[in-house]
Amino acid sequence: MTAFILDLIAAGGYFGIFLLMALENVVPPIPSEVIMGLGGMAVARGDMALVPLVLIATAGTTAGNCFWYVVGRRLGYERLRPFVDRHGRWLTLEWSDVERLHRFFERNGGWVIFVFRFMPTFRTMISLPAGMTRMPVWRFLAWTYAGSLIWNTLLAWAGIWFGSRFERLQDYVGPVVIGISVLMVAAYVWRVATWRPHR
Repeated sequence: MTAFILDLIAAGGYFGIFLLMALENVVPPIPSEVIMGLGGMAVARGDMALVPLVLIATAGTTAGNCFWYVVGRRLGYERLRPFVDRHGRWLTLEWSDVERLHRFFERNGGWVIFVFRFMPTFRTMISLPAGMTRMPVWRFLAWTYAGSLIWNTLLAWAGIWFGSRFERLQDYVGPVVIGISVLMVAAYVWRVATWRPHR
């Protein structure tokens, strides 16, 4: 995967970065941490400049998130009701919970999107409820771009700082991501085991 990313960056330059960051938000297995880290290494070598790298990468991130926003907007949250009624036990949700979450997102969706831009996996999927609640497009784009700009800048600086040793970053990031994933699975199993419907 790293070799593929390097080849695309070398062949496409800033456009390659844009394309990779857009795909990363549609096909999650392409990690933004590696893309921006390698971009930062290119800055350290003098092959790229930091400001256009971060701005173009963030534009790619925002474009990729638009895919899930459009999917959510076309789907609409009302269509989820038969699914929630049938599988609510495994979702640990009732329809009243969905409506409550819908109202919460309508009131606080902007800062929720901003905060979730710093979280693995959720930073992509948060675009789905944004579309489902029909958040105004300009708000969605503004909050997505703002959060992504900060995150991508931090990743690029990490690439610059680690330089040719950037691959060592994965030695630290990998166990942290695995640990968080295990905790999330454990929390879900506990919630399923202890969840009881209101009615």
